[in-house]
Amino acid sequence: MSTGNEIEREHEVQIFSALLTPHRSLNRTGFLAVMLFLSVVSFVTGIVFLMKGAWPVLGFFGLDVLVVWWAFKVNFRTGRAREEITVTTSELRVRRVSHRGQVAEWTFNPLWVRLDMEVDEDFGIEHLYLISRGHQIQIARFLGPNEKASFYKGLIEALNAAKRGPTYNPVT
Repeated sequence: MSTGNEIEREHEVQIFSALLTPHRSLNRTGFLAVMLFLSVVSFVTGIVFLMKGAWPVLGFFGLDVLVVWWAFKVNFRTGRAREEITVTTSELRVRRVSHRGQVAEWTFNPLWVRLDMEVDEDFGIEHLYLISRGHQIQIARFLGPNEKASFYKGLIEALNAAKRGPTYNPVT
């Protein structure tokens, strides 16, 4: 059974919504192409060593391909992590899902939230933090420095809009 406040929040307009995921430059097709190329090169090179009498080398080339395949699988698995940040006039919600599916969720009042950052003069923005009533959480960990700067600007605008409150236009 839903209370009136829960129903009200469900219909509340989102001021800002972001889904952050780790960047992966190689998709599944690229992965298959790399693995096919690596397998063919390793097999051909291994056969050459086999013909010269160095038969154990063939096994090591196969082991190399297996280790590279495993490393890519681990990389793809960690790419399932995500962070969802939503701002409405009454709440700021951060929902973090790890690559293992573990969920952590924080809800803040946007009137009391402060956005802070650590900046390196050579690198740019390194860390973004949400701070509210003694609680501090790091957000946007997946983003690079330029992306963090853009995200920071968008989130600050959303928090300012939330602080101004809802605007009603009776004409429309």
